[in-house]
Formats: sequence, structure tokens, C-alpha cells
Amino acid sequence: MQSFGAGPAGLMLSHLLHRDGIDSVVIEAKSRKYVEERVRAGVLEQGTVDLMIETGVGERMRRQGLIHHGIELRFGGRGHRIDLSGLTGGRAITIYGQNEVMKDLTDARLAAGGRVLFECENVSVHGFEGQSPVIRFAHEGTEAEIACEFVAGCDGSHGVCRPSIPRHALTLFERTYPFAWLGILAACAPSSDELIYCSHERGFALHSMRSPELTRLYLQCDPEESLDNWPDDRIWDELQTRFSTAEGWRLRRGPVVQKGITPMRSFVAEPMQFGRMFLSGEAAPIVSPPG
Repeated sequence: MQSFGAGPAGLMLSHLLHRDGIDSVVIEAKSRKYVEERVRAGVLEQGTVDLMIETGVGERMRRQGLIHHGIELRFGGRGHRIDLSGLTGGRAITIYGQNEVMKDLTDARLAAGGRVLFECENVSVHGFEGQSPVIRFAHEGTEAEIACEFVAGCDGSHGVCRPSIPRHALTLFERTYPFAWLGILAACAPSSDELIYCSHERGFALHSMRSPELTRLYLQCDPEESLDNWPDDRIWDELQTRFSTAEGWRLRRGPVVQKGITPMRSFVAEPMQFGRMFLSGEAAPIVSPPG
């Protein structure tokens, strides 16, 4: 089994295959440091939490994750708490950064003797329309080739797997939205014990967190905006405006350690039954390999 992408889909798939006695190799273009430090999603739903604990990679998450039993929807200057646990029989969400999940999964795979190859170059897929697909790549200056039974494309919409499938074998669904998210990571304690999703006449805002010392915040903005137009003080002022309530709610401020603008789109690649490849991850739904 060959898996592309040392993200949550690729590493978890490799981990689950190992538990069932199936050998796999994970190929990743970026360095391990890059994968484990990049800031991505930070909210784990109950099913994911249960899976990590059940499969032995959830111990650090249990110690460090922040369990939230509800969220707040804020609009019209008022907050409205949604009791998630009360409405779902005790289920909750856990705040635990995706980069931390990557560390746990990578450590588990390497400790079990798994092969996770970082900084791979010139990766190409061959022959997956037949019974024996082949992956060719360069790793640590050496050309390599791996013969596979199946290839799992967990490398997102910009990876090598999707373009390797003939266009006629995919049905693409894509929508680009007329807005983006300006996100910041700030070195300050969160201003709320739970997530706040805010609708305001000036645009959406989200208050999230990564730890008791790190706050994650988002603003809806124009996708053509430049970060040069958003110095830190303007970001904080705009966040305060959108989150303000009639009761005078105040947002804690702190040093901005990371910020960026992310255009928003929806994308699904629906494969027809095709050889020995299946796609998963952000670019496509998980599709069972044929027969």
C-alpha cells in the first residue's frame, strides 16, 4: 500500500493499516519540521477523538486537549450558546491543533518501524490503471521506485495524485467564494472559554484557540486583499468591532505571531471506478478501492 501525503489522512491511514498487518509507505514532499509546525485546523470532533484514543495515539491529546461542551453563535450584539453535549448525549469537541496530531501520528509510525519519507522530489505515479502501480521519486539524493498493490492519494487538490488520473475518470465539483479568511495566531490567552462564531454586517468573525496561551482568530475579507493593508492594530480593532456586544465584551490582545489570507473554495473530485488508486483528504471524499 502506498500513501501520498504525511497529513492527517495519510498518516492515520498508514497507522490503521499497520494495526491490521498491512505494510505501507508514506511519501511527503515537505520536511517533517514543516509538516509538524504549519498551523491548520484545530478542532477535533468526537469521532476523531475516539479513533485516536482507541488506536493508541490519543494519550497526549487527552492530557493537553481542551474539551468544549458548547459553542457560541453571536449576532446582533448578543451571544447565544449552543449546548453541544446536552443536545448529543454527551458528545463534545476537542481543541487540539492538527500539527500536534501530526506529531503524534508520525511518532507512532516511526516507533513501529513504519516508513514515512519526507522531502521527496520528482514524485510520479505509473500504471495504476492496472494491477501493479509504481511510484517513482527521489529521496535524499537517490532515485527510488516502489511497486504497490494500491495507491492512496492523500495529498490534497494540489498534489500529484489527482492530476495523474485521466480527466475522463473524474467528475469535478468546484465553487470559489467571493470572500476569504484573514487568520491570525496570537500569543495571548483566549478571550472566551468556548468558540465564538460571529455574524456581523461587516463580515464573519471566528474566535478560536490552540492552547491556554494561544488564540486563533479569523476575519472575513475580500479575497484580493493584501496583508500589507492589515497591520496588527487594524486587525485587532476590526475583530473588536465585530465581536462587540451590548454588554461591552472585550477581546484580549497580544503579539501576533502568524497571519495570512486564505481564499475560500469548495472542491470535490468524484472518481469513477479506476484501477488501483483512490483519493482522500481535502481534495476528495474517501473512495473504496475496487474489488
